[in-house]
Amino acid sequence: MEPADEGTPLSELSVVGVRVELPSQQPIVLLKEVEGERYLPIWIGAVEATAIAFAQQGVVTARPMTHDLLRDLLEAFEKPLQTVTITELREGVFYAELAFEGGVTVSARPSDAIALAMRSGATIRSEEAVLAEAGIAIPDEQEDEVEKFREFLDNVTPEDFESDPQS
Repeated sequence: MEPADEGTPLSELSVVGVRVELPSQQPIVLLKEVEGERYLPIWIGAVEATAIAFAQQGVVTARPMTHDLLRDLLEAFEKPLQTVTITELREGVFYAELAFEGGVTVSARPSDAIALAMRSGATIRSEEAVLAEAGIAIPDEQEDEVEKFREFLDNVTPEDFESDPQS
């Protein structure tokens, strides 16, 4: 754990939902800027997709799932999660940090961080550099653009977000 880095531009995000990319059947969590027009698709695992979807739909399981357990532990030790930040996109892999009181941060996979944030009420945000690289701008008032985005989600692959080593 290390102190949080201050002073970098951040945008708050909301969870639009979990989708399945066809034909690979790979789940994607779709985030959107709260004060903007960009969407951020992140490919995730099936277990994390289920955890995020359950949290979004308010599903309570008979026994605590892993993210419920983590939330309960943080509450029991009075160390609430304050923010989740998508910090980096490197070689097609997203990175995130959990931030706690006192400037303490812990590295996490974005999917786990989002699932935990949704259960604990923590703010989800992204570094501007990540949104600049992987965000997709779609003005709300442009319905044809939204349709293009849906078509994009149907056809995009994780490799589309990898950097070209030639550039």
